[in-house]
Amino acid sequence: SFVAQKANQIKKELRSRIKTQGGIQLLIEKIDLDSADAIKNIAFEFKDTEKNILIVLGAIIKGKPGLTVAISEDLMKAKNLNAGTIVRELAKEIQGGGGGQAFYATAGGTDVNGLEKALAKATGILG
Repeated sequence: SFVAQKANQIKKELRSRIKTQGGIQLLIEKIDLDSADAIKNIAFEFKDTEKNILIVLGAIIKGKPGLTVAISEDLMKAKNLNAGTIVRELAKEIQGGGGGQAFYATAGGTDVNGLEKALAKATGILG
């Protein structure tokens, strides 16, 4: 319940932070939410309700850095993007690894200081 309330607050904040780059919506943010499930729900909500969106969320979960990548179906097909490939590349910055499906993937690591670097790297994914 507290986590759900916090997740809803974060969702509202994130909605205002979506940037558009070359017709593609980008949501690349570090969020303060210590629940992998809540982060997944946020990512899925944006993926399922927004067009042409790439979502990369970073968070410290139980003291470790985590990354979540989600891609809307239309963008995935149009740009031939794969969330699993993207998250594995970004995970190098947090000394970790991960994977998942083409539309949703997660990674965990050990280097909390690498989270900012991973998110900065994510902004360059689309060239």
